[in-house]
Amino acid sequence: MYKGREGQWAFYLHRLSGLAILAYFLIHVISISLFVFGEKIYMAVHGGYDFILFRLALILVAAGVMYHAMNGLRIIVMDFTGKGVAYQRQLWYGVLLISVVWTIYVAFKVLPRVAAGV
Repeated sequence: MYKGREGQWAFYLHRLSGLAILAYFLIHVISISLFVFGEKIYMAVHGGYDFILFRLALILVAAGVMYHAMNGLRIIVMDFTGKGVAYQRQLWYGVLLISVVWTIYVAFKVLPRVAAGV
């Protein structure tokens, strides 16, 4: 039985970030496809994307993409090298560090635009 260690959290966060990326992708495809029904419907939906929560959610999307990508590379290292499993805990903390630094960077880029209403 798992005891909630790093490997289990890496697994859960990898699945969660993958599902979140899939949901974002599906919403994106559906909203773009609304152009088929006319420009008025398309612009009405896309006008809602100026809502502040949607803009702030872009920070979470960037965080999820970075975590998922870096954790995927961690999994590749663990699978294709003999020493990867021995360092999986340190690698996971490295993935978290890179993800947090990237999220802070994206937040510094996005938040001024949100505050300015751009």
